[in-house]
Amino acid sequence: MSDWTGIADADRHLGRRVPLPAAPLPLARWVEVRPIGADGVEVEWNLDDTRAGARGRLALYAGRSEPPERPWDVAADTVAVGDADGEHRVLELAEADEPLRPAHELRWRHDGLHLRLTAQGPWGVDELLAIAASVA
Repeated sequence: MSDWTGIADADRHLGRRVPLPAAPLPLARWVEVRPIGADGVEVEWNLDDTRAGARGRLALYAGRSEPPERPWDVAADTVAVGDADGEHRVLELAEADEPLRPAHELRWRHDGLHLRLTAQGPWGVDELLAIAASVA
């Protein structure tokens, strides 16, 4: 467990400001910020999933190295994330609670960083692409 207290710790670890979404996000119950390897960080928004149809989680990885690979045995679709080429994968997660399924993963590069947006719950792909494109 990290002893980080907030985004400034992530900025120091990354050696620059951590890019964050400018698009509005659903209400978060709590946010976790943690290191991922020697040169990456992840910000995880645990969302209020108390209403029907709510989404459960959103996480953004930013790092100089690619994020750790997930063992998802699903095909990736090529997508446009703003002006960048990206990949989108979906894992159904049938065993998870409704606000946490399916799991989406968007991966792209921007401003010298590898970025990965992971979203759990009933998100629309266009909505996730808009959030990803707003990361600055």
